[in-house]
Amino acid sequence: MKTFALLSILLLTGIQSFAQKAAKEDLVWYTDLNKAVEVANKENKPIMLFFTGSDWCGWCKKLQNEVFTKSEFKSWANENVVLMEVDFPSANVPQSEELKTQNRMLQQQFAVRGYPTCWFIKADKLKDGKVNFTQLGSKGYEAGGPVNWTNGASMLIKAN
Repeated sequence: MKTFALLSILLLTGIQSFAQKAAKEDLVWYTDLNKAVEVANKENKPIMLFFTGSDWCGWCKKLQNEVFTKSEFKSWANENVVLMEVDFPSANVPQSEELKTQNRMLQQQFAVRGYPTCWFIKADKLKDGKVNFTQLGSKGYEAGGPVNWTNGASMLIKAN
């Protein structure tokens, strides 16, 4: 009987861990702005720019753990936005010069001064090949879990 109970607990723990991992892995986070714009235009969705310090920002990690890894966020994101991570890691994490330049340009363009910051934008390709960004709104960490966070994000997207 004890063996059965122990096996049941291990099985349930394993299933929950797998489900959480699968939910996180199912999300596509772009790092290339051009690719994110291409997908957003194809799918007719706004882009969610997630400005983060992935390896050093405690609030960024908290937002990821409490919201971005949850199935409710995954479902919402897959239906409503194209995800793009704009990362500013410590010097110990290698990034290409192209990526660093792109991320600094985005940080300046959206006047990001703190992390985490999520900007919701529309990207319209112009005839000359340039891209025009329309800001829909921004938000950072917000307590209350994925449903609370996505409700606020949805209001920003739908208001525009």
